[in-house]
Amino acid sequence: MPVMAAPRRLWMAVAGFAGAAAWALAYWNLAGLARWITYGLAGLEPGSRPSSAVEFFLYEAPKVLLLLVLVVFGVGIVRSFFTPERTRRVLAGRRESVGNVLAALLGTVTPFCSCSAVPLFIGFVTAGVPLGVTFSFLVSAPMVNEVALVLLFGLLGWKVAALYLSTGLFIAIASGWTIGRLGLERFVEPWVFDVRAAAADEAGAAIAWADRLRAGREAVVDIVGRVWPWVLAGIAVGAVIHGYVPEQFMAGIMGKGAWWTVPLAVLVGIPMYSNAAGIIPVVQALLAKGAALGTVLAFMMAVIGLSLPETIILRKVLRPPLIAVFVGVVGTGILIVGYLFNAIF
Repeated sequence: MPVMAAPRRLWMAVAGFAGAAAWALAYWNLAGLARWITYGLAGLEPGSRPSSAVEFFLYEAPKVLLLLVLVVFGVGIVRSFFTPERTRRVLAGRRESVGNVLAALLGTVTPFCSCSAVPLFIGFVTAGVPLGVTFSFLVSAPMVNEVALVLLFGLLGWKVAALYLSTGLFIAIASGWTIGRLGLERFVEPWVFDVRAAAADEAGAAIAWADRLRAGREAVVDIVGRVWPWVLAGIAVGAVIHGYVPEQFMAGIMGKGAWWTVPLAVLVGIPMYSNAAGIIPVVQALLAKGAALGTVLAFMMAVIGLSLPETIILRKVLRPPLIAVFVGVVGTGILIVGYLFNAIF
């Protein structure tokens, strides 16, 4: 068996190196390929609105998908170290202020989104995790999205990515701490407390690296396979904005000249349903057209962190007053971020 293991590891290493080289070669030649297709193959006139939109789409679509494959593969490996039970054990029994910080940080690296809200909420509450700490996690998990973080870094630079990470964590920590201070446990549906904590799930505790790499590949097939239409739809919207929407119009609607632009961006973002990968290209196009950074960040955070589907799902375990507090606290945090960064930048 050991004799067979060495060649297998060698072939895995060769395959990994070849895959990384192919990824890098494709990524660094996208701009030239997009220009050639737009102006050489399609024969569009340089500087026209259609050519601007088409070049944007042909460049951003494969770029975002390549970044998405890379980050999802890495996150798939990271996720093999985390299970819901392990996450609950980390958070249970902590002092609440420490728990809020840990919960927000764990939310950035664990594989949970708004679709997981109900089972996660039940598991956390039955494991003895304080309500405020639970909300820090539930805010952080969808809002401080690892896919969005990497895409922002690749598309808009490290400053915007760091801004997104720091403000998202602040909102998650502050929201959970505030909700914890209000003593709102009575607004949790009673049946939640009757559910016993799930049995310990030790899956992933002692997984071989071959299995972790397989988890990364499976994550790419699963997640990229499900979100790529949203990604292309978001990039298509971004291409239309990039090619056809006048800069003066976007600067007026989402600029920082009027106080109402930030709350309007949040109100527009809440009913929308999009994952992080789909909304980032729209954000990029809005910024390129003169929209204010704070307003655009508020819009993005509202879409990701306060989506209507998440609110509907949470209604299964929370009563309306607690949902209203959750939306109000998180929404206030997003507004503060929007106004703050419009004032700074």
